[in-house]
Amino acid sequence: MNIATKHLNIKHPDIKQLSKQVRFQNHDGTVWFGEQRMLLMQMASLTTFRKEQILTVGLERAKGFFMRLGYSLGQKDAELVKRLAGDIEPEELFRTGFQLDSLKGSVKVEELKLEIDPENQHFYALLNMHDSYEAEMFISQLGLTDGPACWALVGHTSSFASELLGQEIIFKETHCRGCGDQHCLFEGKPATEWEDHQTYRNYFKTAPIIEELYDLQNQVTELRHQVDDTPSLGNLIGKSGAFKQVCRLAKKAATGKVSVLLQGETGVGKELVAKGIHDSSGRSSQPFIAVNCAAIPPDLIEAELFGVEKGAFTGANTSREGRFERAHLGTIFLDEVVELSPRAQATLLRVLQEGELERVGDSQTRTVDVRVIAATNESLAQAVEAGRFRADLYYRLNVYPIDIPPLRQRHEDIPLLTAHFLEKYETLYGKNTLGLSDLATKALLNYDWPGNIRELENIIERGVILAEDSETIDADYLFPSMRQDNNSQVLSKSGTLIDSAPAPEHGATNWTKQALEQFGSLEKIEEALVRFALSEAENNVAEAARMLDITRPTLAYRLKKLNIEVE
Repeated sequence: MNIATKHLNIKHPDIKQLSKQVRFQNHDGTVWFGEQRMLLMQMASLTTFRKEQILTVGLERAKGFFMRLGYSLGQKDAELVKRLAGDIEPEELFRTGFQLDSLKGSVKVEELKLEIDPENQHFYALLNMHDSYEAEMFISQLGLTDGPACWALVGHTSSFASELLGQEIIFKETHCRGCGDQHCLFEGKPATEWEDHQTYRNYFKTAPIIEELYDLQNQVTELRHQVDDTPSLGNLIGKSGAFKQVCRLAKKAATGKVSVLLQGETGVGKELVAKGIHDSSGRSSQPFIAVNCAAIPPDLIEAELFGVEKGAFTGANTSREGRFERAHLGTIFLDEVVELSPRAQATLLRVLQEGELERVGDSQTRTVDVRVIAATNESLAQAVEAGRFRADLYYRLNVYPIDIPPLRQRHEDIPLLTAHFLEKYETLYGKNTLGLSDLATKALLNYDWPGNIRELENIIERGVILAEDSETIDADYLFPSMRQDNNSQVLSKSGTLIDSAPAPEHGATNWTKQALEQFGSLEKIEEALVRFALSEAENNVAEAARMLDITRPTLAYRLKKLNIEVE
């Protein structure tokens, strides 16, 4: 039944090009395929795991588990193939997936029939799956089954085709060596053309037992929060020891009216801590007023904080209350309190000591009941020594100091914060990404975060903006200037390991000098390289990206930046 299909004369990744995506990192013992971290493991161990799954949850639930595993892998592979291959015919994209399966050692695919017509939503494929690793498991260790056994491959092929074509495709295994047949045959069609398509959709969804376990886990978590003092505070997210210490101190401060001084670098989340203290206090139903003292001109700070009477100064056309009056019975958060003018410092001291104030240009004393939380990213003690801040006010504010450590000292919190910001910005921009690549995650954990949580949030937002739907957020989306580690190895044509970045040949210095002399700037050199690669690739952007050893989206970004149009 070997029906010949028409192969178009289009450049697409072959097994050699795909193998170049494999990198073996010497310094940390990791293996990478593109931006995804991979794992080499013995098939015997996976066989043992599958057997344990079958014995633990039963054949049907285990089947669904491995189908979902394959489905997830297929999505990642489809994304990688689209990036490597670029704008080529769907048939060629699909065949590139066959090469990828062979490289990964999962199966060798023989195409018996392949019909793809995107305009009419037509798809049909009949594939002979040679040397399936799943069938081999059952034959060698688990024994023959009553039905097809290549569960993960079915999930993988279904999601791979669905992601490539943008329509729901379901593959079934009609014959399987795992149950005694001579071959493993896969047949694929649009989901609605299968009478039992809903059954397969259910396989690809989370199993009910998992949902039940999650529900039980949530109930247990809620009960634990009721009976113990689990560190948590408002919308703050984290699990590091430093984060838990901040939560403990803040929750204790919330029980009284004591003035709190939050200290920490810019972007560590001082306002979130202040809001958490307010929300955990008896004042939670009253106003929370946040003031950035550095953003208000010195000659207006008093009027903004304590109010102003009509005619007090030029432009004061009406009387109005200040931030302290608006925060009555609630909490006021004074960020960058060190920037307060001397007169504002004196008035603030009176509010803290006496609980009363006078508006600018008024003689009437007004009583206020306000909880003050101040924050600064520099030492108030040093500001006192330098004569920039009142010592008596410092002592009033420093009754209950809380030091918030920078993000670089609590890396355990980064994955939780990342997941939170991903969800936030995917909702905001109406996108559904596949999350961060393994390399991107590693880059986040290795970065020093001088801008702390605020910088992390901005970087995740940028990644969500640059990524397309159903696409992984790559490391160069988050850190455009990042270059891959040169301390790695790749597979040579013969299958041996070689350095990915060999030492520069003799004369490289002269070449660099000539390039600078000829083009005059890094941008011009970059433009010349890009134009040369496009010319060599006959304007095939994906092929040019492979020549430059960058991803297709990265090259597209550089083309736009350099104003280069591709016909």
